[in-house]
Amino acid sequence: MVDYPKQLVEQLDWHWREQLRPRLAGLTDDEYRWEPVPGCWNVRTREEARSAHAAGAGEMVMDYAFPEPAPAPVTTIAWRLGHIAVGIFGMRVSAHFGDGSVSYQTTDWPATADGGLALLDEHYARWLEEIGRLSETELARPCGPVEGPFSEEPFAALILHLNREAIHH
Repeated sequence: MVDYPKQLVEQLDWHWREQLRPRLAGLTDDEYRWEPVPGCWNVRTREEARSAHAAGAGEMVMDYAFPEPAPAPVTTIAWRLGHIAVGIFGMRVSAHFGDGSVSYQTTDWPATADGGLALLDEHYARWLEEIGRLSETELARPCGPVEGPFSEEPFAALILHLNREAIHH
């Protein structure tokens, strides 16, 4: 018999341990916020925000717009780490296993690589812990209205989608 809860966790965690997280070891502050082309979305001070809906609870904000412009701007490592940490893991942990308070707007965005990696590690660990506790019955339940297009889909479909999101970024 296949242990589907274990397989869903292992799919993401293998990629995390073997590819994603080791490649971020030694990330410098300059690399973290480096803008390879003009017009990048980044994590920056509120005064320097370049997007219509720059979001954040503190001095630092993440460039963001809804709907996303076409073509989408090039994003920095800081932006992508923030997107994975908060947009993929943190908001889902908060919505499904917490109080629903985590969002782009409520996050105190880190200005440094160490801070960005700590935020990523924190939300990733919590996501992995929570989905690792789910039974097959819980994985089969609908996600609910908080997940928009995934509202009627089983929770396992959301986990697979978020695994793909984390892996492709």
